[in-house]
Amino acid sequence: MATKYSDLELAINTLVTEFHEAADDGTTMNASQFQNMMSKQLPALAQQVETEEGLSQVLDQMGVEAGQSISFKNFWSLINKLAVQLFDSTHKKKNISSGCYLM
Repeated sequence: MATKYSDLELAINTLVTEFHEAADDGTTMNASQFQNMMSKQLPALAQQVETEEGLSQVLDQMGVEAGQSISFKNFWSLINKLAVQLFDSTHKKKNISSGCYLM
């Protein structure tokens, strides 16, 4: 019988798989591979990394120094940041629209 994975397990698998594909099955990727992955998988963020300055800022936020390859750990820090931003924005929206008040 085939194992049924949860949505969360599938999401984690997708992140790992997409990283490996972008890195040509390597353990790290270069800036060009990263930009290509962003344009395919995170198009809203891809606009930010189109310029050298924007790319440099994102890589810096990920802990990647100039000329350094991008590891999965670096990539995961970006995903973490994006997930926290999404959580915060959806949490605030839910709190604003809620008519329930706790005393």
